[in-house]
Amino acid sequence: MRSTGIRRTLVALSVGALALTACGSGGDEAADGKTRITVNCMPPKSAKVDRQFFEEDVAAFEKKNPDIDVVPHDAFPCQDPKTFDAKLAGGQMEDVFYTYFTDARHVVDINQAADLTPYVKELKSYSTIQQQLRDIYTVDGKIYGIPRTGYSMGLIYNRALFEKAGLDPDDPPATWEEVRAAAKRIAALGDGTVGYADYSAQNQGGWHFTAELYSQGGDVVNEDGTQATVDTPEGRAVLRTLHDMRWTDESMGSKQLLVINDAQQMMGSGKLGMYLAAPDNIPILVKEKGAEYKDIAIAPMPGGKATLVGGDGYMFSKKATPEQIRAGLKWLDHMFLTPGDGFLGDYARAKQNDAPVGLPEPRLFTGAADARDQQAKKANANVPVENYQAFLDGNQKFEMKIEPPHAQQLYSVLDGVVSAVLTKEDADIDRLLKDASGKIDGILARS
Repeated sequence: MRSTGIRRTLVALSVGALALTACGSGGDEAADGKTRITVNCMPPKSAKVDRQFFEEDVAAFEKKNPDIDVVPHDAFPCQDPKTFDAKLAGGQMEDVFYTYFTDARHVVDINQAADLTPYVKELKSYSTIQQQLRDIYTVDGKIYGIPRTGYSMGLIYNRALFEKAGLDPDDPPATWEEVRAAAKRIAALGDGTVGYADYSAQNQGGWHFTAELYSQGGDVVNEDGTQATVDTPEGRAVLRTLHDMRWTDESMGSKQLLVINDAQQMMGSGKLGMYLAAPDNIPILVKEKGAEYKDIAIAPMPGGKATLVGGDGYMFSKKATPEQIRAGLKWLDHMFLTPGDGFLGDYARAKQNDAPVGLPEPRLFTGAADARDQQAKKANANVPVENYQAFLDGNQKFEMKIEPPHAQQLYSVLDGVVSAVLTKEDADIDRLLKDASGKIDGILARS
């Protein structure tokens, strides 16, 4: 996925994909003397259009660079948290490998990342990438990775249900109080309609708790990452809002322990008013879940303080040779970092193949590169961009905050907090946050 929660749903890799990814590069030179690099995150065969685009772009790159041989490995998800560390430790990771933003420091800490600092000057696009994204892969002044995409969270909502409930779809909720009021009116439509849905399983509840905490000005850990900061007024406000919507207003439905696919199914069937997600959920709602683009909009995170941002990029194996690093950087430039071109940026090709163009994704580039990218996107837009303007405008005013350190471990703890509030009417919020704080402190102390 280009960003958000879709890749957080753990999907077992196929046997074939595992067989491929278990193989290292086998050396940096092919039999014909070319520099050989293995790369991952090739779309699986089931994603026919994306697979075709990827193969076309690799072929074009090799034609342009006849001295480089690219060996792509397919997998879905691009990174499986269940096997990621094992592949790193076993020396089985590709030469150029996909990572979440939250992986960067961990991969460096366990000494499995190549230092790219001496080579980045050869990456033509590097200086055009947003500084805050570059900083994510910079550890102790050294560069260890290259950002590829970013995302930020927002409030996805159903315009048709808003109208049916007497709400203005052009004026979405901007505060959690307004979310609560809107959810109550939408749920009152009856017939199984849910006003607001939230996740509370598979670490996704902890992820959303973090996003909601950020939106209220709170944080999960302190600035130096040594102590939990969830047992706070902001943390209690998050849980109290969820509790009251679930039990007092009855606007969240009776089915809980939801994950992202559940919310997508409900939204696609027209039975859900709102849920938190990133813009990349929108085409899934339309192409897989039955929604229509005209009915789906996205607004900024309620609360007005901050929004959770995430994304992905590529790092290089510690074993990669200088020649492989240089080849890999050229490949990244060609595939992902040329405005208006490449696997993610060829908007004309995407439009011709009925892929969505014009979604409000966070901007990767700055300056003239950003202008070229936005111009190409606007010229090929095929979705109702007006449905996303509130999201774009609102994000300009927010603090952009990345996920906390050791995110998945922390989310596992916070999952239990959210699920308790949504499944037990008498849940003790103060006790839940105190216990979670202690567990998080333990995780941080062991890191």
